[in-house]
Order: sequence, then C-alpha cells, then structure tokens
Amino acid sequence: MPIVFAGVVPHPPILIPEIGKDNLKKISKTQKAMKKMEQELYSAKPESLVIISPHGNILPDTFTINLSVDYSVNFKDFGDFGVELKFKSDSSSIQKIRASDETQILAPITLVSENELDHGFGVPLYYLAQHLKNISIIPITYSALDVKQHFEFGRFLYRQLSKLNKRFAIIASGDLSHRLTEDAPAGYSKQGTVFDKKIVDIIKKNNPEGLLKLDDKLAEEAGECGLRSIAVLAGTIEPMNLQPEVLSYEGPFGVGYLVANWRVS
Repeated sequence: MPIVFAGVVPHPPILIPEIGKDNLKKISKTQKAMKKMEQELYSAKPESLVIISPHGNILPDTFTINLSVDYSVNFKDFGDFGVELKFKSDSSSIQKIRASDETQILAPITLVSENELDHGFGVPLYYLAQHLKNISIIPITYSALDVKQHFEFGRFLYRQLSKLNKRFAIIASGDLSHRLTEDAPAGYSKQGTVFDKKIVDIIKKNNPEGLLKLDDKLAEEAGECGLRSIAVLAGTIEPMNLQPEVLSYEGPFGVGYLVANWRVS
C-alpha cells in the first residue's frame, strides 16, 4: 500500500516554542494533537512525505512542486533564529509524477527549485518529522483553480503514488477560517464558525466529496487557507478504506486550527 498515513494540520508559527512562548498555553490542544500525530506518523514508517501548502508562489492555473536537491526550514521571519532544519528531496518520485501527464491536462504542474521552505511547510515538518531523520519530502503548493480541480489533482496523485514502490504519507497543511473573533487577523464574520463546523463535520463523517458541495462564497467569506489543501488530500485518499479521527480543533486567536488524521487499515 503506497499511502500509509494521511493528515490535516495547521501551520501557525506560534506553535514553535520560541515564537509562541506563553501563548502556547492557549493552543495546548493543538500542540498536544500535533505531538500525538507525530507518534502515529512515525509508527506508519513512511519513506516519503507529501505536503500540500497554501503558501509560497500560488499560480492561477497550475500546481507547483518544489524540486530542489534539498530543503531548509527556519523561522527567522518570526523572530526565532535558533531553529534550522534540513530535508532531502524525493526527486525521483517528483520527476515520475511530473512525467506521468505530459499533456498537462489532467494535472497541470510547474516545477520550481527553491531551497528554503516557508512556514506552511515548516511548522508541520518541525512537529511531524522530529524522529524521521531520513525522510524525503515532496513539497506541493496548491493553485488558484477551484476546489473540484484540487480534488481531481488528489485523485491523480493517488494513481501516480500507487505505481511507485515506496511508503508515502500525505499531509494537508492549512488553517481554517481567519475570521472567528472580533480581533481575528481578517476581521470578524459569523460565517467563519459556520465554515469551520462544516469542514470538521465533513471529516468526522468521512465524506470527502462533501468538500465539493461547499458554497464558494462561504469559503471566501470565512477567509480560510486550508480548503484546497484538504481537497487534494481528500481526492488522494478517496479510494482507500480509511477511518478519520479529529484530534483537535480550536481557534483562540481568531483562526481555526484543525488536526485530524485517517487510519490506514
């Protein structure tokens, strides 16, 4: 079985201890859930980690895969100069994924080569790869295409990963609504809570295609950044017999933080 683990995680830099400091107490549920997920991911023994992030250079009509020789992660932009992580690229898998659709119709992909990964990749890697010292990674940035096309891209990924003799984990990095409270980063909207409840409910009910029925205007009003990452993940795991588990959800700073995983049976 090529996919041995799947999960959704948030990526607030405040989760990094030297950045969050005392504020970590306010998101203790999220931190605890991330640590639990790390243990379960380690137990799954993945050889390669696919991460879908909403940050970086988002292109209008193509997905971006970062094919660098290796990658580095730091949080200097957020005031932490003590952390620097290094990861190697799963370059052979990236090249096979890219070569599998030369027409660029089913899965439009642009390859870039950038050594430094932003916090959309960095925060999940900080927590989830602590004991996966030799893990190789496939960093994917989603596009501005619609949710259905991200779901279809996930299906494409499943087909390609299934052809490779390797154990893959797939992680959707993304925060939910940024508009949960009056002091939220994007301002308040009552639709923020509505959106987050719908996403959590879709995951709990193991209804990946429910993402395709979400109102575009609701997602836009919620000010989210995780929907497309989750849609790619949902498309990837749709053919598999997986059981979802929501490990935590909270939003004390006006942004919804969801941690969830799917058990591979």
